[in-house]
Amino acid sequence: MVLTERPATDNLFSGFRLLDVQTSGARIRVRAGGEGPPLLLLHGYPQTHIMWRRVAPLLAERYTLICPDLRGYGDSDKPPTAPDHAPYSKRAMAQDMSEVMSALGHERFFVGSHDRGARVAHRLALDHGERVLKLATLDIAPTREMYRNTTDAFARGYWHWFFLIQPAPMPERMIESDPDFYWTSRRASDMRLFEPEALAEYLRCFRDPAMIHASCEDYRAAATIDIAHDDADGGRKLACPLLALWGERGIIGKCFDPLALWRERAQDVHGHALPGGHYLAEEVPDLVAAEFKAFFGETA
Repeated sequence: MVLTERPATDNLFSGFRLLDVQTSGARIRVRAGGEGPPLLLLHGYPQTHIMWRRVAPLLAERYTLICPDLRGYGDSDKPPTAPDHAPYSKRAMAQDMSEVMSALGHERFFVGSHDRGARVAHRLALDHGERVLKLATLDIAPTREMYRNTTDAFARGYWHWFFLIQPAPMPERMIESDPDFYWTSRRASDMRLFEPEALAEYLRCFRDPAMIHASCEDYRAAATIDIAHDDADGGRKLACPLLALWGERGIIGKCFDPLALWRERAQDVHGHALPGGHYLAEEVPDLVAAEFKAFFGETA
């Protein structure tokens, strides 16, 4: 693996290194810092590793934090896709993360994850179970089970799940016509969470048509090849302990029983709602950090 140091052009992660890590499938942009057992933090849609900016300072004294941009997002590569969407399968994205951690010298590690990143983390813990010690997820239930249990309320609240999977280039063209409006309008009630510097970074990345297309491919893969991979697992469950947290004002806890669904996919599941919405790491970073510390402990 090839690691390249990059100059940081923002002030969002004081004292952290900015790196490019070349994996077998993509060049992955990584923010790394802190000291202690390794903790991989994976972001959600349509964001980047910047979403961990408020949690990172609270964890860096206890953990070595690795905060990548997933393939297709932020400043990581956006590889060409394929008819079966395999380059954006959670298996391919998880392989990137496994190789990033190897390149940085971390063979076994904790994983904290949000939204799409938590879906990557789920596959990472299935395909590389000997490496993932514990997994924490923010505001998701398993993908296959969420599609299986879709209700009217869920479809209305998560309409983008069904919009983004439409054949290219329909959703891409519609989003590209005004990416700033798409990004901000879907988060209108949460805009107070994104200070100007962070919002500028999110929008800089999302204005790239390659990221818009790649993020659509992420969702197309979730509705097709990712479910095929889940089905191929049969009854195999995650072996590592799993902490599932969700926002009490979000959709997940209102439309699903997150713990029940996770117990279909994992052996050791605990969790509860936190007083927030979908963007827990930015809304209640102190609570997220406290939950992570209690769950992961101090020994890898």
